[in-house]
Amino acid sequence: MKRTLLAVALASATVGPVAADTPLTQLMAEEIRALRAISGDRLAGFVARPETGIEYSEAWLARQQVSGADAQTECLAEALYFEARGESVRGQFAVAEVIMNRVDSPEFPDTVCGVIHQGTGKRYQCQFTYTCDGNPEHIANQEAYGQVSRVARLMVEGAPRELTGGATYYHTRAVAPRWSRVFARTASIGVHHFYRKPTRLTRN
Repeated sequence: MKRTLLAVALASATVGPVAADTPLTQLMAEEIRALRAISGDRLAGFVARPETGIEYSEAWLARQQVSGADAQTECLAEALYFEARGESVRGQFAVAEVIMNRVDSPEFPDTVCGVIHQGTGKRYQCQFTYTCDGNPEHIANQEAYGQVSRVARLMVEGAPRELTGGATYYHTRAVAPRWSRVFARTASIGVHHFYRKPTRLTRN
């Protein structure tokens, strides 16, 4: 649950008998109890950046119970394996966010598999290089694939997307595509920079 600045301000307050027993006061009391259980350093982080409910660590990810994979999850897991398996868990979630943001954008296909395989078949004209570079797509590291599969399933099931500011593009730090000069950079995580395409305003 996200904590608001109001809830932080109330963290040192007491809920006395004068407060009416209403759903609002019950919620406030629950917020206060939760905030009091947080260490001072982490509470300061709460004010600067609301929690997403995701710890972005390998240990946290390994503890998550995920349901069986479907076709969309498998497409996303494959993309994460070839695009971000060397990244941290945070970096893998960030790349997954871009793909899921594209699914929601009218400028891209409306399925995970559709987004990932857009342009496939035209050498180096696809959206994700591994799908059209001519190299076989062989998954050799099963441990890495297992990890990105968990990330993929959590994202398909609706995990928060708060790392990249709504980005629909990214590239590694090793390159500088032309579009990166005009798109708004929203985040830099691991070896990737993330971008959002500028919104075009129509004239009346």
